[in-house]
Amino acid sequence: MANFSFDIISEVDLQEMDNAINQANKELAQRYDFKDSKASLAYDRKEKKITLIADDEFKLRALTDILVTRMAKRGISLKSLKFNEPEKAFEGYLRQVADICMGIEKEKAKELTGIIKQLGLKVQIQIEGEKIKVSSAKKDDLQVVISHLKVLDFSIPLNFGNYR
Repeated sequence: MANFSFDIISEVDLQEMDNAINQANKELAQRYDFKDSKASLAYDRKEKKITLIADDEFKLRALTDILVTRMAKRGISLKSLKFNEPEKAFEGYLRQVADICMGIEKEKAKELTGIIKQLGLKVQIQIEGEKIKVSSAKKDDLQVVISHLKVLDFSIPLNFGNYR
């Protein structure tokens, strides 16, 4: 009897993130409330960080709102960003760094395996680095696991791949 499986991963499409940042920068250049402002959005794809710089807290919130709106329109989960505390930058400006979360951490992986085990299905669960492999002899059991995890409001975005 064949064994079926799928992977649970947490990844962000970096090209879509790039597009969202570019759209946010275009909107920033056109907005009247940011005229004569040094506010900016910088995206470091290699480091997986977004740096927001604004004149004050009000503009920082508006800049965050622009970014979040553009991400939502591109289909990027807002759970994939972890905002650090705003810090003072040059000449009284505020700088805030947002990390793009990729992969499933050990604690989150253990939490997910516990949730899957509570379903009481005959599935095998393996944590493989930053992803989780779920396998079973029945495709229906895997479908139940996927549908349960999709409706679950988990703290990180979950993607399902390698369905075999």
